[in-house]
Amino acid sequence: MQAETEGGLDELEQLWEGWDAGAHTHPEDFGESLQHLLPDLADRSEIEVDLLSKLVLACGDCSLLPFVKLSETAIKSAREALKNQCQIVADVPPVFAALDGTRLAHLGTSIATLIDDPHINAAAEAEQEFWQQGEWFKKLLKLEKGCILVIGYAPSVLMAVCEAIESGQLQPALVIGMPIGFSHSPVAKRRLVRSGVAYITTVGTFGGGLLAAVALNALVESLIEKPNCHCHLK
Repeated sequence: MQAETEGGLDELEQLWEGWDAGAHTHPEDFGESLQHLLPDLADRSEIEVDLLSKLVLACGDCSLLPFVKLSETAIKSAREALKNQCQIVADVPPVFAALDGTRLAHLGTSIATLIDDPHINAAAEAEQEFWQQGEWFKKLLKLEKGCILVIGYAPSVLMAVCEAIESGQLQPALVIGMPIGFSHSPVAKRRLVRSGVAYITTVGTFGGGLLAAVALNALVESLIEKPNCHCHLK
């Protein structure tokens, strides 16, 4: 700021060039960067901090943090379900592809896709497919009790999940609900928060398939690396 106000744009450009040149001398230390950029998370458990850090790294935006919302039992429910080799269900193939299949196989879980059309590559396509093909809702109602749902594309899928939970037709251990959308998505997420099931979500329009998958992957990794950790119960 001083260079910009006192020295003009030329001096500011020289300053940036000096910093840019230093980037070629060493790899980026993401951990160090997060220590400086993240707010004080001392009141959060170690596992939750790890989860939040990985979500920030996935999108490169620390402003995401205030929008991430976890129920009190989310981490506990996830760890218990994963230990019991629960069924993992992604809403669409791109989310399925982003899941850590190697670690999930190590835990002995099964992975499935709700809308298993390989041609779906966008939220709009997933939304229309779910509305037009009633078979997906029927498939949703047949999911195993205690499953974990990872929804990162279609808000209508999350709305249907909440409807099935409220009617007692679906009993998941955890719902990671981060669908993309500007009108239906915030509504679906608010309904998830009120559903009574354990959840991880993002308030408003923040979200996406990558974030949803990263959330599950972070929980899976922390369970394998720290199977006896109970910090989340404090």
